[in-house]
Amino acid sequence: MFGTLSFGEIAVDGFFLISGYLITQSFLREPSFSAYLTKRFARIVPGYLICFLFCVVVVAPLAGGGSVLTGPNLSRLAARVIKLAAPAVAGAFDGLPYPSLNGAMWTIGYEFRCYLMVPVLGWLGCYSPRGKQVLAAAAIVLLALDAATSEHGPLVGSALLRYLPHRDVHLTSVFVVGMTAFLHRDRLVLRRSWAIGAMCLLVVSLCRWYSADAGYAIFGGYAILWFSLKAPVVRLSRLDNSADISYGLYLYGWPVQMLFIWWYRSIDPWLLSGVSLTIAATFGLVSWFGIEKPCLRLARDWIRTKNPGAASTAVR
Repeated sequence: MFGTLSFGEIAVDGFFLISGYLITQSFLREPSFSAYLTKRFARIVPGYLICFLFCVVVVAPLAGGGSVLTGPNLSRLAARVIKLAAPAVAGAFDGLPYPSLNGAMWTIGYEFRCYLMVPVLGWLGCYSPRGKQVLAAAAIVLLALDAATSEHGPLVGSALLRYLPHRDVHLTSVFVVGMTAFLHRDRLVLRRSWAIGAMCLLVVSLCRWYSADAGYAIFGGYAILWFSLKAPVVRLSRLDNSADISYGLYLYGWPVQMLFIWWYRSIDPWLLSGVSLTIAATFGLVSWFGIEKPCLRLARDWIRTKNPGAASTAVR
């Protein structure tokens, strides 16, 4: 729309910002590293592993992919699992504009590395009164580095910044902004009038590449937090209170849509959206009740066993 950020980038950045806010909250509620890591592992990895296997074993053959039952292919796929990377099989979806087996799963590895960063920053004292100020300053520096190392950045060719991985810098900067928002929540005033003003400033910032990312993280982040914490809750938002299908939708939406496009190249986009949403939501329900919820229950039971005197806390 503005020639800077795509809707996909806006969605991913919004997720990382909210994640920075909530994961910091989770760690500070249960600062035991083993309990924290168990929660994070149980929430992310089992669902990821099942979807990875589903894409490699079921989706790839249906999409023209080659055999994966050879030594080199298996070792390569195992290496991708260890890195929590997206699955990849040669030949799958060849000829389509985005020939990726599951192009949405690339964010999982970045997300988990941000999870590991949270306790490290805690050990470094970044959650103390003075440390919070340092972390806020670090967020500003990261946003500046994000602009400088982007494909349009003025310092992308600098010897100092040339080897900085832009995607790591970008997603970490947004995550740290979310962390900063939580740590300063007692001083963060959320008002509807300010949220409207933030949206106006966001529109202005999105018009230029050098201000788009930082503008979205700051002004868009404020609007997201206001909407999440202060806006009235409507009935529609309560639909998945008993079954959290969000992760399953994220995992299975891409392969479901791509298979329909692979089989029916001229499918109407609205029909594709409706059918794939219904099927991916069904996969989300199966993933929640069959994989994610049982793993979260096991993680909670394990934490209680290791800490019998601790009050029970929900695994989120």
